[in-house]
Amino acid sequence: MATRAMRTARLAVPGDAAAIARIYNQGIEDRVATFETEPRTAAQIAAQLTDKGDRFPTVVVERDGAVVAWATAGPYRSRPAYAGVAEHSVYVDRAARGSGAGRLALEALFREYEARGFWKLVSRIFPENTRSLVLHERAGFRVVGTYQRHGKLANEWRDCVIVEKLLGDAAR
Repeated sequence: MATRAMRTARLAVPGDAAAIARIYNQGIEDRVATFETEPRTAAQIAAQLTDKGDRFPTVVVERDGAVVAWATAGPYRSRPAYAGVAEHSVYVDRAARGSGAGRLALEALFREYEARGFWKLVSRIFPENTRSLVLHERAGFRVVGTYQRHGKLANEWRDCVIVEKLLGDAAR
């Protein structure tokens, strides 16, 4: 993939499910991006896109017509006080990492979620996932702290760095 290739960000549609699943499965295989261990199918991703509806959209980044990155979010907590906080994820195809596709996906996510009334995005990142930590820092996230032994992956405790980004009026 050429570095100067045309990149665009847009809302995901069910037809993007196979590409989203492929990229997500790379993250699962790499074992530095998620606690999940079971690969996802296009059908599972398509169902998630439908279930999330307009409130929690997914965005994709295309390079020359091919999806190379995606980002999404979901509810943080069910309490009304947290209605404007969403927990997000971002994944980039191995061949597109370091090309700016992840940053473009996050920036599109910011716009979409701010337009829906969200004031904060949060996430948890494995400390070993330095590329993701750098991406989030460059996109304006701040590190809040670290959850120690937050969960097990391959029967080993994993810590998680907590990040947040304020949106809209909360960011001013």
